[in-house]
Amino acid sequence: MPRNYATLHDPNAEYTMRDLSAETMGLDNSRGPRDLKITDVQTTMVDGNFPWTLVRVYTDAGIVGTGEAYWGAGVPELIERMKPFVVGENPLDIDRLYEHLVQRMSGEGSLGGVTVTAISGIEIALHDLAGKILSLPAYQLLGGKYRDEVRVYCDCHAGDESEPESNADEAERVVDELGYDALKFDLDVESGHEKDRANRHLRGPEIEHKAEIVRAVTERVGDRADVAFDCHWTFSGGSAKRLARAIEDYDVWWLEDPVPPENHDVQREVTQSTTTPIAVGENVYRKHGQRRLLENQAVDIIAPDLPKVGGMRETRKIADMADTYYVPVAMHNVASPVATMASAHVGAAIPNSLAVEFHSYQLGWWSDLVEETVIENGRIEIPERPGLGLTLDMDAVEKHMVEGETLFDEA
Repeated sequence: MPRNYATLHDPNAEYTMRDLSAETMGLDNSRGPRDLKITDVQTTMVDGNFPWTLVRVYTDAGIVGTGEAYWGAGVPELIERMKPFVVGENPLDIDRLYEHLVQRMSGEGSLGGVTVTAISGIEIALHDLAGKILSLPAYQLLGGKYRDEVRVYCDCHAGDESEPESNADEAERVVDELGYDALKFDLDVESGHEKDRANRHLRGPEIEHKAEIVRAVTERVGDRADVAFDCHWTFSGGSAKRLARAIEDYDVWWLEDPVPPENHDVQREVTQSTTTPIAVGENVYRKHGQRRLLENQAVDIIAPDLPKVGGMRETRKIADMADTYYVPVAMHNVASPVATMASAHVGAAIPNSLAVEFHSYQLGWWSDLVEETVIENGRIEIPERPGLGLTLDMDAVEKHMVEGETLFDEA
Protein backbone atom coordinates (compact mmCIF):
# COMPACT_ATOMS: atom_id res chain seq x y z
CA MET A 1 0.00 0.00 0.00
CA PRO A 2 1.50 3.43 -0.94
CA ARG A 3 2.53 5.51 2.06
CA ASN A 4 0.26 8.40 1.15
CA TYR A 5 -2.83 6.20 0.89
CA ALA A 6 -2.07 4.81 4.33
CA THR A 7 -1.59 8.29 5.73
CA LEU A 8 -5.00 9.39 4.49
CA HIS A 9 -6.87 6.28 5.67
CA ASP A 10 -5.08 5.10 8.80
CA PRO A 11 -7.14 6.26 11.81
CA ASN A 12 -3.93 6.43 13.85
CA ALA A 13 -2.11 8.63 11.35
CA GLU A 14 -1.33 12.24 12.22
CA TYR A 15 -3.74 13.50 9.57
CA THR A 16 -6.79 11.61 8.30
CA MET A 17 -9.54 12.40 5.86
CA ARG A 18 -11.73 13.23 8.86
CA ASP A 19 -9.21 15.91 9.85
CA LEU A 20 -9.49 17.41 6.36
CA SER A 21 -13.28 17.69 6.40
CA ALA A 22 -15.15 20.86 5.54
CA GLU A 23 -16.25 21.15 9.15
CA THR A 24 -12.65 21.05 10.39
CA MET A 25 -11.60 23.67 7.86
CA GLY A 26 -14.38 26.02 9.03
CA LEU A 27 -16.58 25.64 5.94
CA ASP A 28 -20.27 25.85 6.75
CA ASN A 29 -21.76 22.47 5.71
CA SER A 30 -24.91 24.23 4.53
CA ARG A 31 -22.87 25.94 1.83
CA GLY A 32 -21.04 24.37 -1.06
CA PRO A 33 -17.60 25.37 -2.35
CA ARG A 34 -19.24 27.25 -5.23
CA ASP A 35 -20.96 29.55 -2.72
CA LEU A 36 -17.73 31.02 -1.34
CA LYS A 37 -16.56 34.48 -2.27
CA ILE A 38 -13.26 36.34 -1.88
CA THR A 39 -13.66 39.25 0.53
CA ASP A 40 -10.17 40.73 0.81
CA VAL A 41 -6.52 40.50 -0.24
CA GLN A 42 -3.77 41.71 2.10
CA THR A 43 0.03 41.81 2.03
CA THR A 44 2.84 42.06 4.55
CA MET A 45 6.50 42.40 3.60
CA VAL A 46 9.08 40.44 5.60
CA ASP A 47 12.67 41.69 5.79
CA GLY A 48 14.58 38.50 4.97
CA ASN A 49 17.70 38.21 2.86
CA PHE A 50 15.25 39.45 0.25
CA PRO A 51 12.09 41.52 0.98
CA TRP A 52 9.49 38.74 0.81
CA THR A 53 5.93 39.85 0.03
CA LEU A 54 3.50 37.52 1.78
CA VAL A 55 -0.05 37.56 0.39
CA ARG A 56 -3.29 36.44 2.03
CA VAL A 57 -6.65 35.95 0.30
CA TYR A 58 -9.70 35.99 2.59
CA THR A 59 -13.19 34.52 2.07
CA ASP A 60 -16.65 34.97 3.56
CA ALA A 61 -16.36 31.45 5.04
CA GLY A 62 -13.43 32.47 7.22
CA ILE A 63 -10.95 30.36 5.25
CA VAL A 64 -7.72 32.14 4.30
CA GLY A 65 -5.10 31.24 1.71
CA THR A 66 -1.46 32.32 1.96
CA GLY A 67 0.90 32.98 -0.94
CA GLU A 68 4.06 34.90 -1.73
CA ALA A 69 5.24 37.22 -4.49
CA TYR A 70 8.84 37.53 -5.60
CA TRP A 71 10.50 40.57 -4.10
CA GLY A 72 10.32 43.82 -6.00
CA ALA A 73 9.51 47.47 -5.47
CA GLY A 74 5.83 48.24 -5.89
CA VAL A 75 4.53 44.68 -5.59
CA PRO A 76 2.25 45.34 -2.57
CA GLU A 77 0.83 48.41 -4.32
CA LEU A 78 0.10 46.36 -7.44
CA ILE A 79 -1.66 43.70 -5.39
CA GLU A 80 -3.78 46.40 -3.75
CA ARG A 81 -4.60 47.64 -7.23
CA MET A 82 -5.76 44.12 -8.21
CA LYS A 83 -8.00 43.60 -5.19
CA PRO A 84 -11.22 44.88 -6.86
CA PHE A 85 -10.72 42.39 -9.69
CA VAL A 86 -10.94 39.37 -7.37
CA VAL A 87 -13.16 40.46 -4.47
CA GLY A 88 -16.56 38.82 -4.89
CA GLU A 89 -15.17 36.05 -7.08
CA ASN A 90 -15.11 32.34 -6.28
CA PRO A 91 -11.58 31.37 -5.17
CA LEU A 92 -11.74 27.97 -6.87
CA ASP A 93 -11.64 29.53 -10.35
CA ILE A 94 -7.86 29.84 -10.27
CA ASP A 95 -7.19 29.74 -14.01
CA ARG A 96 -9.96 32.19 -14.83
CA LEU A 97 -8.89 34.62 -12.11
CA TYR A 98 -5.27 34.41 -13.25
CA GLU A 99 -6.18 35.25 -16.84
CA HIS A 100 -8.58 37.94 -15.60
CA LEU A 101 -5.76 39.62 -13.67
CA VAL A 102 -3.40 39.38 -16.64
CA GLN A 103 -5.97 41.07 -18.85
CA ARG A 104 -7.04 43.74 -16.36
CA MET A 105 -3.41 44.59 -15.53
CA SER A 106 -2.21 44.75 -19.14
CA GLY A 107 -1.71 48.50 -18.86
CA GLU A 108 0.74 47.94 -16.01
CA GLY A 109 2.73 45.45 -18.10
CA SER A 110 1.41 41.97 -17.40
CA LEU A 111 3.76 40.36 -19.92
CA GLY A 112 6.55 40.45 -17.34
CA GLY A 113 8.15 42.26 -14.44
CA VAL A 114 6.63 43.11 -11.08
CA THR A 115 3.07 42.92 -12.40
CA VAL A 116 3.46 39.20 -13.12
CA THR A 117 5.20 38.86 -9.77
CA ALA A 118 2.22 40.43 -8.01
CA ILE A 119 -0.22 38.16 -9.85
CA SER A 120 1.94 35.20 -8.86
CA GLY A 121 1.49 35.99 -5.16
CA ILE A 122 -2.29 35.98 -5.47
CA GLU A 123 -2.24 32.81 -7.58
CA ILE A 124 -0.22 30.90 -4.98
CA ALA A 125 -2.58 32.06 -2.24
CA LEU A 126 -5.53 30.81 -4.31
CA HIS A 127 -3.95 27.35 -4.51
CA ASP A 128 -3.52 27.29 -0.74
CA LEU A 129 -7.09 28.49 -0.33
CA ALA A 130 -8.60 26.05 -2.85
CA GLY A 131 -6.78 23.17 -1.20
CA LYS A 132 -8.23 24.13 2.18
CA ILE A 133 -11.75 24.47 0.76
CA LEU A 134 -11.58 21.09 -1.00
CA SER A 135 -9.54 19.36 1.74
CA LEU A 136 -6.74 18.54 -0.71
CA PRO A 137 -3.00 19.21 -0.72
CA ALA A 138 -1.99 21.70 -3.39
CA TYR A 139 -0.12 19.12 -5.48
CA GLN A 140 -3.42 17.27 -5.96
CA LEU A 141 -4.86 20.37 -7.63
CA LEU A 142 -2.02 20.05 -10.17
CA GLY A 143 -2.82 16.44 -11.07
CA GLY A 144 -1.25 14.40 -8.29
CA LYS A 145 2.36 13.63 -7.57
CA TYR A 146 5.33 11.74 -8.92
CA ARG A 147 7.35 11.82 -5.69
CA ASP A 148 6.86 12.13 -1.94
CA GLU A 149 9.79 14.50 -1.45
CA VAL A 150 11.61 17.09 -3.53
CA ARG A 151 15.37 17.57 -3.62
CA VAL A 152 16.72 20.96 -2.52
CA TYR A 153 19.90 22.59 -3.77
CA CYS A 154 21.60 25.06 -1.45
CA ASP A 155 22.85 28.36 -2.88
CA CYS A 156 26.17 28.78 -1.07
CA HIS A 157 28.33 31.80 -0.28
CA ALA A 158 31.88 31.43 0.99
CA GLY A 159 33.68 33.89 3.22
CA ASP A 160 35.91 34.90 0.31
CA GLU A 161 34.06 34.02 -2.87
CA SER A 162 37.04 34.93 -5.04
CA GLU A 163 39.22 32.31 -3.34
CA PRO A 164 38.75 28.80 -4.84
CA GLU A 165 39.64 26.94 -1.66
CA SER A 166 37.29 29.13 0.39
CA ASN A 167 34.44 27.99 -1.85
CA ALA A 168 35.57 24.39 -1.56
CA ASP A 169 35.70 24.67 2.25
CA GLU A 170 32.14 26.01 2.35
CA ALA A 171 30.94 23.27 -0.01
CA GLU A 172 32.40 20.64 2.29
CA ARG A 173 30.84 22.26 5.36
CA VAL A 174 27.38 22.46 3.80
CA VAL A 175 27.53 18.82 2.73
CA ASP A 176 28.95 17.49 6.01
CA GLU A 177 27.17 19.69 8.55
CA LEU A 178 23.90 20.65 6.85
CA GLY A 179 23.24 17.48 4.90
CA TYR A 180 22.79 18.86 1.37
CA ASP A 181 23.83 16.81 -1.63
CA ALA A 182 23.14 19.58 -4.16
CA LEU A 183 24.87 22.98 -4.14
CA LYS A 184 25.35 26.14 -6.19
CA PHE A 185 28.15 28.72 -6.15
CA ASP A 186 28.63 32.05 -7.94
CA LEU A 187 31.14 32.52 -10.75
CA ASP A 188 30.53 36.23 -11.41
CA VAL A 189 33.08 37.09 -8.73
CA GLU A 190 36.14 39.29 -9.05
CA SER A 191 39.34 37.51 -9.95
CA GLY A 192 41.80 40.39 -9.57
CA HIS A 193 42.55 40.21 -13.30
CA GLU A 194 39.70 42.41 -14.61
CA LYS A 195 40.41 45.34 -16.90
CA ASP A 196 36.82 46.44 -17.58
CA ARG A 197 33.85 44.43 -16.22
CA ALA A 198 31.33 46.56 -18.15
CA ASN A 199 32.24 45.08 -21.53
CA ARG A 200 31.34 41.51 -20.41
CA HIS A 201 34.54 40.17 -21.96
CA LEU A 202 36.52 37.54 -20.06
CA ARG A 203 40.28 37.55 -20.53
CA GLY A 204 42.27 34.36 -20.26
CA PRO A 205 43.33 34.84 -16.61
CA GLU A 206 39.73 35.51 -15.62
CA ILE A 207 38.53 32.28 -17.23
CA GLU A 208 41.35 30.39 -15.57
CA HIS A 209 40.32 31.82 -12.18
CA LYS A 210 36.68 30.77 -12.63
CA ALA A 211 37.69 27.33 -13.83
CA GLU A 212 39.87 27.00 -10.73
CA ILE A 213 36.82 27.69 -8.51
CA VAL A 214 34.91 24.97 -10.37
CA ARG A 215 37.83 22.56 -10.04
CA ALA A 216 38.31 23.20 -6.32
CA VAL A 217 34.64 22.72 -5.44
CA THR A 218 33.88 19.74 -7.66
CA GLU A 219 37.03 17.88 -6.63
CA ARG A 220 36.26 18.48 -2.96
CA VAL A 221 32.61 17.33 -2.90
CA GLY A 222 31.90 15.98 -6.36
CA ASP A 223 31.60 12.40 -5.13
CA ARG A 224 29.00 13.48 -2.52
CA ALA A 225 27.07 16.35 -4.11
CA ASP A 226 25.97 17.79 -7.43
CA VAL A 227 27.32 21.31 -7.92
CA ALA A 228 25.99 24.09 -10.19
CA PHE A 229 27.56 27.49 -10.86
CA ASP A 230 25.76 30.79 -11.45
CA CYS A 231 26.98 33.61 -13.71
CA HIS A 232 24.04 36.05 -13.25
CA TRP A 233 23.87 37.07 -16.94
CA THR A 234 27.33 38.65 -16.77
CA PHE A 235 29.35 37.59 -19.82
CA SER A 236 29.43 38.10 -23.57
CA GLY A 237 28.49 35.26 -25.89
CA GLY A 238 32.07 34.51 -26.87
CA SER A 239 33.32 34.64 -23.29
CA ALA A 240 30.49 32.39 -22.11
CA LYS A 241 31.42 29.82 -24.75
CA ARG A 242 35.06 29.85 -23.70
CA LEU A 243 34.16 29.57 -20.02
CA ALA A 244 31.75 26.69 -20.64
CA ARG A 245 34.39 24.82 -22.66
CA ALA A 246 37.04 25.48 -19.98
CA ILE A 247 35.00 23.60 -17.36
CA GLU A 248 33.83 20.71 -19.53
CA ASP A 249 36.25 18.28 -17.88
CA TYR A 250 34.75 18.90 -14.43
CA ASP A 251 31.58 17.36 -13.04
CA VAL A 252 29.37 20.46 -13.33
CA TRP A 253 25.65 19.98 -12.71
CA TRP A 254 24.90 23.09 -14.73
CA LEU A 255 26.23 26.56 -15.62
CA GLU A 256 23.48 29.11 -14.99
CA ASP A 257 22.68 32.31 -16.90
CA PRO A 258 26.08 32.88 -18.55
CA VAL A 259 24.80 35.63 -20.92
CA PRO A 260 22.23 38.45 -20.60
CA PRO A 261 18.64 37.18 -20.94
CA GLU A 262 17.29 39.30 -23.78
CA ASN A 263 18.81 37.63 -26.86
CA HIS A 264 17.69 34.01 -27.11
CA ASP A 265 19.68 33.48 -30.31
CA VAL A 266 22.95 34.09 -28.46
CA GLN A 267 21.70 31.88 -25.64
CA ARG A 268 21.09 29.06 -28.11
CA GLU A 269 24.58 29.43 -29.60
CA VAL A 270 26.19 29.25 -26.15
CA THR A 271 24.18 26.21 -25.11
CA GLN A 272 24.84 24.32 -28.31
CA SER A 273 28.56 25.10 -28.28
CA THR A 274 29.41 23.09 -25.17
CA THR A 275 28.84 19.82 -23.35
CA THR A 276 28.57 21.75 -20.07
CA PRO A 277 24.83 21.79 -19.21
CA ILE A 278 23.34 25.30 -19.40
CA ALA A 279 20.43 26.43 -17.21
CA VAL A 280 18.32 29.52 -17.97
CA GLY A 281 14.86 30.85 -17.15
CA GLU A 282 14.88 32.78 -13.89
CA ASN A 283 14.66 36.13 -15.67
CA VAL A 284 11.97 35.16 -18.20
CA TYR A 285 8.26 35.57 -17.48
CA ARG A 286 5.27 33.29 -18.00
CA LYS A 287 5.15 30.34 -20.36
CA HIS A 288 5.33 32.66 -23.34
CA GLY A 289 8.73 33.94 -22.24
CA GLN A 290 10.08 30.42 -21.80
CA ARG A 291 8.70 29.19 -25.14
CA ARG A 292 11.51 30.31 -27.44
CA LEU A 293 14.20 29.01 -25.10
CA LEU A 294 12.64 25.57 -25.39
CA GLU A 295 11.60 25.66 -29.04
CA ASN A 296 15.08 26.79 -30.10
CA GLN A 297 16.72 24.23 -27.80
CA ALA A 298 18.59 27.09 -26.16
CA VAL A 299 18.62 25.44 -22.71
CA ASP A 300 19.59 22.10 -21.23
CA ILE A 301 17.74 22.85 -17.97
CA ILE A 302 14.89 25.34 -17.54
CA ALA A 303 14.91 27.33 -14.30
CA PRO A 304 11.68 29.30 -13.71
CA ASP A 305 11.17 31.18 -10.45
CA LEU A 306 7.63 30.22 -9.37
CA PRO A 307 6.57 33.34 -7.39
CA LYS A 308 8.01 35.47 -10.18
CA VAL A 309 7.11 33.63 -13.39
CA GLY A 310 3.33 33.49 -12.89
CA GLY A 311 2.61 31.11 -10.03
CA MET A 312 2.01 27.40 -9.57
CA ARG A 313 -0.11 26.48 -12.58
CA GLU A 314 2.01 28.64 -14.89
CA THR A 315 5.12 26.83 -13.68
CA ARG A 316 3.34 23.53 -14.26
CA LYS A 317 2.55 24.65 -17.82
CA ILE A 318 6.22 25.59 -18.36
CA ALA A 319 7.28 22.19 -17.06
CA ASP A 320 4.84 20.45 -19.41
CA MET A 321 6.19 22.44 -22.35
CA ALA A 322 9.75 21.61 -21.29
CA ASP A 323 8.87 17.94 -21.08
CA THR A 324 7.95 17.90 -24.76
CA TYR A 325 11.62 18.77 -25.41
CA TYR A 326 12.86 16.34 -22.71
CA VAL A 327 14.23 19.26 -20.67
CA PRO A 328 14.32 18.98 -16.85
CA VAL A 329 13.21 21.72 -14.46
CA ALA A 330 15.34 23.19 -11.64
CA MET A 331 13.26 25.88 -9.95
CA HIS A 332 15.08 29.04 -8.99
CA ASN A 333 13.92 30.18 -5.56
CA VAL A 334 14.96 32.98 -3.19
CA ALA A 335 11.72 32.89 -1.22
CA SER A 336 10.43 32.44 2.30
CA PRO A 337 9.06 29.03 3.38
CA VAL A 338 5.72 29.89 1.71
CA ALA A 339 6.82 30.07 -1.93
CA THR A 340 9.49 27.46 -1.26
CA MET A 341 6.77 25.00 -0.32
CA ALA A 342 4.67 26.10 -3.31
CA SER A 343 7.64 25.27 -5.53
CA ALA A 344 7.97 21.89 -3.82
CA HIS A 345 4.31 21.06 -4.51
CA VAL A 346 4.88 21.79 -8.21
CA GLY A 347 8.15 19.83 -8.11
CA ALA A 348 6.22 16.86 -6.76
CA ALA A 349 3.55 17.12 -9.45
CA ILE A 350 5.77 17.23 -12.57
CA PRO A 351 7.81 14.36 -14.01
CA ASN A 352 10.87 16.40 -14.99
CA SER A 353 11.74 18.03 -11.64
CA LEU A 354 15.44 18.16 -10.70
CA ALA A 355 15.41 20.29 -7.56
CA VAL A 356 14.19 23.47 -5.84
CA GLU A 357 16.66 26.12 -4.74
CA PHE A 358 17.16 27.26 -1.13
CA HIS A 359 18.81 30.66 -0.83
CA SER A 360 18.62 31.41 2.90
CA TYR A 361 20.81 28.86 4.64
CA GLN A 362 22.77 31.63 6.37
CA LEU A 363 19.58 33.29 7.69
CA GLY A 364 19.03 31.70 11.08
CA TRP A 365 15.31 32.49 11.43
CA TRP A 366 14.05 31.50 7.95
CA SER A 367 12.27 28.41 9.28
CA ASP A 368 10.68 30.37 12.15
CA LEU A 369 8.13 31.96 9.81
CA VAL A 370 6.04 28.77 9.75
CA GLU A 371 5.14 26.23 12.39
CA GLU A 372 6.04 23.19 10.27
CA THR A 373 9.45 21.85 9.24
CA VAL A 374 10.09 22.62 5.56
CA ILE A 375 13.63 21.46 4.69
CA GLU A 376 15.26 18.50 6.36
CA ASN A 377 18.48 16.80 5.21
CA GLY A 378 18.37 18.58 1.87
CA ARG A 379 14.82 17.46 1.07
CA ILE A 380 11.27 18.82 1.36
CA GLU A 381 8.72 16.17 2.25
CA ILE A 382 5.45 17.06 0.58
CA PRO A 383 2.75 17.52 3.24
CA GLU A 384 -0.64 15.84 3.02
CA ARG A 385 -2.35 18.72 4.81
CA PRO A 386 -4.76 20.90 2.81
CA GLY A 387 -3.36 23.60 0.57
CA LEU A 388 0.35 24.29 0.92
CA GLY A 389 0.32 22.56 4.31
CA LEU A 390 1.91 25.47 6.17
CA THR A 391 0.84 27.61 9.12
CA LEU A 392 2.30 31.09 9.43
CA ASP A 393 3.79 31.97 12.80
CA MET A 394 2.30 35.43 13.12
CA ASP A 395 4.64 36.41 15.94
CA ALA A 396 7.65 35.61 13.78
CA VAL A 397 6.17 37.42 10.78
CA GLU A 398 5.51 40.50 12.89
CA LYS A 399 9.00 40.37 14.41
CA HIS A 400 10.68 40.38 10.99
CA MET A 401 8.38 42.72 9.07
CA VAL A 402 9.88 45.46 6.92
CA GLU A 403 9.82 48.71 8.89
CA GLY A 404 6.53 50.52 8.42
CA GLU A 405 4.60 47.41 7.35
CA THR A 406 1.31 46.37 8.98
CA LEU A 407 0.62 42.76 9.94
CA PHE A 408 -2.27 41.30 7.99
CA ASP A 409 -5.36 39.89 9.69
CA GLU A 410 -5.17 36.30 10.95
CA ALA A 411 -8.63 35.43 9.63
